[in-house]
Amino acid sequence: MNRSRLAPGAGIVTAPGDRPVLRTSEGEFLRIDTGHVGPGELVDRLTEGQGQAASAELDRLVAAFEEAGHAVTEPRRPPLTGRTVHLLGDPVLTEPLARFAAAEGAQVQSASADDVAGLAGQRDTALVWCLDSPVPEGLWDEADRLPARHTAWLRCHREGAHTWTEPLASAPGDVTAAHVRLRRLAATAAHRELAAYWAGHRTPDTGPHPTEPAAALIAALLTADLIAWASGEPHRGSGLPARRRLRRIDLRDLTVTEHPVLPVPEVAPLPAPTARTAP
Repeated sequence: MNRSRLAPGAGIVTAPGDRPVLRTSEGEFLRIDTGHVGPGELVDRLTEGQGQAASAELDRLVAAFEEAGHAVTEPRRPPLTGRTVHLLGDPVLTEPLARFAAAEGAQVQSASADDVAGLAGQRDTALVWCLDSPVPEGLWDEADRLPARHTAWLRCHREGAHTWTEPLASAPGDVTAAHVRLRRLAATAAHRELAAYWAGHRTPDTGPHPTEPAAALIAALLTADLIAWASGEPHRGSGLPARRRLRRIDLRDLTVTEHPVLPVPEVAPLPAPTARTAP
């Protein structure tokens, strides 16, 4: 007999004088028809692994929980198990991210800009580049080529009081850093000024830099994107998919806003002008 347990986040609630109800990990309440099985037997089986009595009907009920994903027979496997995460950038952000990714089962390694090209084509591998500053022009061009070779690419950077986490890219056609720049320029009337800001035509940076809580929040959001990539699920719940989500974190009050962003299609070059001949 399988020693089933309730799945993480799931629970059984019994209101006084009423039938037991399953609270799913998503927060839904579902009534349970236990048939001839006593509610206490079901609870014992799904919390202790085995009750005082066993029956074919109880086995069928537990099997139904397993099929629906509300009970498991194996210990929880960390979601980033078998994945390698290369970290590059400023320690204020990469250090908490390294801890969080390792806690979720990832093999975490430090990387340098010279390592980026060599990661192309390595599946089950992600590069995460975190900057506590604007992105210098051309810095991420090589990393933008990784998704075309099925290596995951995730990044964040700070502009003034805002840190931006860009969509995770892991396959050809995903949103790259260059796409995000083009979309942001197209979305603002101050596109000349924003381009000049990115190009370095600005006064020296005055912060604010991420505090420990802010860095932990950013690292947690990036870890969630890595988990979405590892699970193969575009997204959970009603939020935007990780591969189409641009986040802005306000470092002053730690508010997070999400913005949908799509890839920019390739545009064919304009035809060369034809020379006119004199009549």
